[in-house]
Amino acid sequence: MMKAGLRDAIQVSIDYPSRRALKEEDYTSVLTQPHEGFEMGTIAGPVFAHLRHFLGLAERDYQNSLSSSHCFLQFISNSKSKANFFLTNDKRFFLKTQNKYEIQFLLSKLALYIHHLHEYPHSLLVKFLGIYSIKVAQKKKKYFIIMQSIFYPDDRISERYDIKGCQVSRWTEPLSDDSHVIMVLKDLNFEGHTISLGSQRSWFIKQMELDTAFLRNLNVLDYSLLVAFQRLHLDERGSSKNILTRIARSVHGAWDEASSVSYLASNSLAKYMKYSTIDFLSNSKSYNLAAHNCRLLPDVPNALHILDGPEHRYFIGIIDFFTVYSLRKRVEFLWKSFLHPGRSFSTVNPTHYASRLCRWVDDHTV
Repeated sequence: MMKAGLRDAIQVSIDYPSRRALKEEDYTSVLTQPHEGFEMGTIAGPVFAHLRHFLGLAERDYQNSLSSSHCFLQFISNSKSKANFFLTNDKRFFLKTQNKYEIQFLLSKLALYIHHLHEYPHSLLVKFLGIYSIKVAQKKKKYFIIMQSIFYPDDRISERYDIKGCQVSRWTEPLSDDSHVIMVLKDLNFEGHTISLGSQRSWFIKQMELDTAFLRNLNVLDYSLLVAFQRLHLDERGSSKNILTRIARSVHGAWDEASSVSYLASNSLAKYMKYSTIDFLSNSKSYNLAAHNCRLLPDVPNALHILDGPEHRYFIGIIDFFTVYSLRKRVEFLWKSFLHPGRSFSTVNPTHYASRLCRWVDDHTV
């Protein structure tokens, strides 16, 4: 049922002119398509079509992954969230249910999110690809988002971690070596490990500072840094391999999009943006890759979330930035301070949360 609705919803998005300047109403647009026994809604469709184009994702590939004849794979999470997670059969995209308030929050910050990705094309923030709703007769409407999987392709990944930079409730009991269940471990499990990036360490630390500063300004906390390890084969090591292809891949999104900045179209959206940056990007004959913290991407699928060190390939991305530092969270901070004196926990103010996660990266990366 969902696949049929997604196929039709994405078919409509194929017709969106993804290179035209977005309008303010695109960010709040809702397209409802009736089907037998249910309705499928596509929310902010033109915006996400634009973003998929920016990321170099062909609409046909997106449609084929989501509407494949193969079943979705259910992902069992050890998160406290009540959300349901599904993977496409090729493991390229995640589907995650979200409540109405989380969807409203994402939509309210969508213009800022798009701007940040244009400003820093190699951002480690998870890439949201669509927001949809499904309404079955006599049942409550459900919302879900589609995003790229950070851990793709996963066939050789040996370890996976969900990092928040704190201690309380940050241990997961590992499974036996012969278990076929995929386990995502946590901060305390990571002790004794390092992320060995060599010359890419400085880029990683800088991008973490940029991305967490963005999240701090959104007044959010409790997001996670996903990290996975994969040992490189001997023939995969060395930065000179496929250098021309890598250069082309690295500058494609930055140069192609920055020359037009087509995501900015209305005065009400413009008030959120940096006019000096927009003017520079629109008029400059060249694009300063260093100023936008661009790096030389590897010639692999999912390159925006992959960093190669001397011996390991790392899959890295920031997810789950929907928790606002509300009055309820402030009270929770006071209560946890009483329960866990001298120990670090996830519920802290956004400035502390961002700086602590960056400090964790600095301490664990060589």
